[in-house]
Amino acid sequence: RDSQQAETERLSRWKKWRRTSSKSLKKARSEVKDLSSYLVLWHHDIHSIEGKYGTGIQSYFSFLRFLVLLNFMIFILMFSFVTLPIIISKYGIFNSTIAYISPKNIEENCTIYEPSSNKGLVYFYTYLKDLFSGTGFLEVTSLFYGYYTIDAVWISIMKYNLPLAYLLATFAYLALSFIWIMKRSVEGFMQNLVHDADPFQSYCNKIFAGWDFCITDPNAARLKQRSLRYELQMDLQEEKLKQKIAERTTKEKIRIYTLRICINIIVFAILFACFYSIYRVTVFSQESSNVSIRNDTRTELANILVQYLPSMVITLANFIGPLIFSFLIRFEDYTPAFEIKLTLMRCVFIRLASIGVLMFSLWSQISNCSTDKCKPCGYNYKLYPCWESDVGQEMYKLMIFDFIVILAVPLCVDFPRKLLVTHCSCKLIQWFGQKEFQISDNVLEIIYGQTICWIGTFFSPLLPAIATIKYFIVFYVKKIILKHTSKPAGRPIRVSGSNFFFLAVLLIGLILAFIPLGVSIAHIPSSKACGPFRNFNTSWEVVPDTILEFSTGLQQVFFGMASEAFAVPFLMIICIILFYIIALARAHKRVVEQLREQLVLEGRDKMFLIRKITEAQK
Repeated sequence: RDSQQAETERLSRWKKWRRTSSKSLKKARSEVKDLSSYLVLWHHDIHSIEGKYGTGIQSYFSFLRFLVLLNFMIFILMFSFVTLPIIISKYGIFNSTIAYISPKNIEENCTIYEPSSNKGLVYFYTYLKDLFSGTGFLEVTSLFYGYYTIDAVWISIMKYNLPLAYLLATFAYLALSFIWIMKRSVEGFMQNLVHDADPFQSYCNKIFAGWDFCITDPNAARLKQRSLRYELQMDLQEEKLKQKIAERTTKEKIRIYTLRICINIIVFAILFACFYSIYRVTVFSQESSNVSIRNDTRTELANILVQYLPSMVITLANFIGPLIFSFLIRFEDYTPAFEIKLTLMRCVFIRLASIGVLMFSLWSQISNCSTDKCKPCGYNYKLYPCWESDVGQEMYKLMIFDFIVILAVPLCVDFPRKLLVTHCSCKLIQWFGQKEFQISDNVLEIIYGQTICWIGTFFSPLLPAIATIKYFIVFYVKKIILKHTSKPAGRPIRVSGSNFFFLAVLLIGLILAFIPLGVSIAHIPSSKACGPFRNFNTSWEVVPDTILEFSTGLQQVFFGMASEAFAVPFLMIICIILFYIIALARAHKRVVEQLREQLVLEGRDKMFLIRKITEAQK
């Protein structure tokens, strides 16, 4: 310090001022960073949850905050590039107008679209029905695809190509979601690799570094002690099972493998039954809804029940399936850790695949063109004059029904159960006890809703706004459930592993969303009666049509990039880069193993020297 002060005194005034300014700027940046942490959404709430219940449950609420921010960004993207230009043009702001181009070479019947909007005197319950089903007054709003029947927007002298903007905004929100998820998953993946690298290292981490020093509540501390004890017991049980597996006779192996095959056949039968039920109910709901709209023979309540049948069956399958899987897994004789992973993967599959089956059922109805009259349109225009809005309504109903279930379960099940456990001394009720706050089940619940949002945003551009509000409310609902009606799970999962698992399942949901969106954009003919793509055979055709408006040089560049002459060398280069990265990773892994062996040898050398020194002193 004295030498630094002496050196400072020899500096010029300009250098002294620069050094002082640099220190002041660093201090100011640090203070601003500390203050900005208080502006983070739910910073204090998540911090208090972490302090009271540990980092495991905190990871769920942090994941929920991530989805709120992600959906808000998607909403800003879709609203700015799709909805806002239409609002600006309709009110004539910036001297803007709307351009319509009449469809050419299209049969007149394909262009007829009469939304079921309410006219005349309307009862209040009709508005409620429309609010829950997405029909009526909601069908003609900017919430659904059919509202955007505009070909271009002129803002002053600039032409805004709305069909191209609609398609690019869809690609942008999918790319944003993918990049953001990958960015967040890298850290969890690295921690997961470090944890699973060596069982002995995992044991040392639990013993010497397993305590969560964020915990301040005594009950949470006891829970953490039980958690660590459970993890050690599970590790010992896994070692015993591995020893038991190694000592199995051929007869025992045949018996256990036969049993596993039979159980997996039962699991596939359950999945097939669930998916077939979803398919049949969706077909029945679509046909009955269209018949009731034309004939108006049912009551309003019956119509709502018919429209919500697919959502009800999907929710019922998501509830019953995991219960059966949890019961069957006990007979398969797996290690405890693998039991949890396999059950979770089966639950993930039934939740996410049910959405895919719903989309397939809708496609089969949309493409069911058995009569010659609908062949010119390429889709069943009689039942689906604007099929994109119909798909958007299905996604909207799934989102609303999922939200209703999330609110109804605590109110109708968790709170009464808490009251019974608290005030009733019956042994049966006390045996059931309070409901455990299962992190994995709650995460799968919100990932299911997020997958619906990703698929539905193309057909309902403002659906991310509903998802943002939904998850914002869900945060406080889950917080109340955690504090007042539930207890933390006795079998918690690791924080690093859980974070990576959450993001991995979320990534699976995003990849699943690519498939129906890709088929809808590139394969199924777009509606000729509504939407921005009514003048194109498919939504994707707007891209080559826009490229044809460029100069000849740019056209050759874009078409060259889409040709096989560019694709094959590009894929070869990517493969070479991947092989190089894989080889580099393996080399690094071997170096790490060698360093570990070297550390073990050095430890043995030290112990040998200590023994020699001790013997010499004696």
